[in-house]
Amino acid sequence: MSHWLEALRNRFLLDPHAGTVGVALVGVGGWGMTNAAALMRTRRFDIRGLYDTDGAVAQTCAARYRTDRCTELDALLTRADVAAVVLTVPNPAHADLVRSAALARKHVFIEKPFTSTSAQARELIDLAAKERLTIMVDHTFLFTGAVKKIKQVIDSGELGKLLFYDSVRVNLGLFQHDINVIWDLAPHDLSIMAHLIDKKPVALTAHGTVHFQGGYEDIAYVSVEFEGNAFIAHFHVNWLSPVKIRQTLISGDKKMLVWDDLDADEKVKIYDRGVDVMSTNGGKAGIHDLLVSYRTGDVHIPKLEVTEALKAEAQYFVDCLEKNEEPFNNGQAGLQVVRLLEAADRSLKQGGRKIEL
Repeated sequence: MSHWLEALRNRFLLDPHAGTVGVALVGVGGWGMTNAAALMRTRRFDIRGLYDTDGAVAQTCAARYRTDRCTELDALLTRADVAAVVLTVPNPAHADLVRSAALARKHVFIEKPFTSTSAQARELIDLAAKERLTIMVDHTFLFTGAVKKIKQVIDSGELGKLLFYDSVRVNLGLFQHDINVIWDLAPHDLSIMAHLIDKKPVALTAHGTVHFQGGYEDIAYVSVEFEGNAFIAHFHVNWLSPVKIRQTLISGDKKMLVWDDLDADEKVKIYDRGVDVMSTNGGKAGIHDLLVSYRTGDVHIPKLEVTEALKAEAQYFVDCLEKNEEPFNNGQAGLQVVRLLEAADRSLKQGGRKIEL
């Protein structure tokens, strides 16, 4: 990028006096208000205006952050003092709003899942690339101390050759009226898996059940196969569990890791446990020639970085804008999750048939 283009870009992004990025909020109810609070805690954003279809909610948020409440979305998106748009709206509206923001030459921070279809995601990725814009998908868990530590452990080879990934995310409610339990809960775990596991998924199967007439699947099981068939991932998501569980098991041939996100003090545990299998005749053995031994060692509880994940993600967003760097939770990362969600839907509708990716 030439010096004059870089200077123009920096002038467009940053207020030279405040040193902040001008941002517009679209959707400020619920999680949108949480996003707004996290942005402000970074002290690197200036909320220049906001829009919500609920006028009372919009007015409350505008008063809290002393900003403009816009009644016309197009007027907000085209403001010259806005460099980025934070979209916290229902998933069916994602594609149209990201497209409008990109055409207005605004960077985008978008709630997960990225879009409703992979075709929409590809179109928006291409549009952002053409306009030299950044898309970041809100995969908040990637910025937690637990996931950061788990990635360090896996990348270091401490677990050895990975064998399986097993995730349980269950609770009682909240039932959604427009999506099934996979689209509601699994994006968290699919994005975490894709971030941690450097392997290519090749096929997926999904089974689920609808317990209430006219509703969506409220319990589901998703299995993902990878190249080489030596590693498998499994996900259990459920709106009907009597207890809340947020647990992930990752096994390697050297060590095994358990992440319990509801454990306040010992979220991540690394077990020096495993299975050693040898042939009793020293050659290619059948099942009766195998000698299996079990290894049980110490349990290590690593120290985790204490961080506010959403604030860290917001800071990372502005860092990427300022440095003109591509975030790891970009549109492509969002597309990968949407592809898996689409495949899960197809498998559900076909009675659990394997879907090639």
